Amino acid sequence: MKQRGLTYERLKTAMDALSYPFYDEGDYNLNLIGIRTDDQRSNLFNDWIIAAFRQNDHEQLFAFQATTDPGTYWLNNPMNAVGTAILRPGHYRQLFALGKHQGKYDALVQHAGVTVYRDNNRDGVLDTNSSVPTQYGNFGINLHRARDGGKSQQVDRWSAGCQVIANSHDFDLLMAIALRAAQEYGHVFSYTLLLEQHLWR
Repeated sequence: MKQRGLTYERLKTAMDALSYPFYDEGDYNLNLIGIRTDDQRSNLFNDWIIAAFRQNDHEQLFAFQATTDPGTYWLNNPMNAVGTAILRPGHYRQLFALGKHQGKYDALVQHAGVTVYRDNNRDGVLDTNSSVPTQYGNFGINLHRARDGGKSQQVDRWSAGCQVIANSHDFDLLMAIALRAAQEYGHVFSYTLLLEQHLWR
């Protein structure tokens, strides 16, 4: 992704063009945005999770290396009979709430329904075209980190459809921002998943 050219204003413009809400008033009014890049190889942290907000009326944007896709292990071994979940791009109001990922550590856990593609051909390739069936519901699509301490290079089992940040230190920073935002706006956060192409129209 052209990360160097990604700015607060460009992100806002992309969200406005899609008629998605972008929170631009008040301190720590947090926009959580995933960007699924054009690199569709599975098992890599080749996407981004963005935190964008204002602090003392200054624009803040943090980009964290992540995956918005399941790892190859789960593509080949679906835990759901109808196929592995791949989050469909879109805006999801009040999707995440502060909670515990698998009851183990502080993270952002699914609070509202999402639409996912159900990839069930077990070929290790991410399938998100119009021929892939979709399903709506609560499937435990959380926003969490990979391993505890340092950076993971491959997704492997870290995601079966969750939004996962590669570096635990980046995740700690995101959670600190979310906790600060929660003091002003509550413990529930909306989330938008964009495609890279949405940014460069």
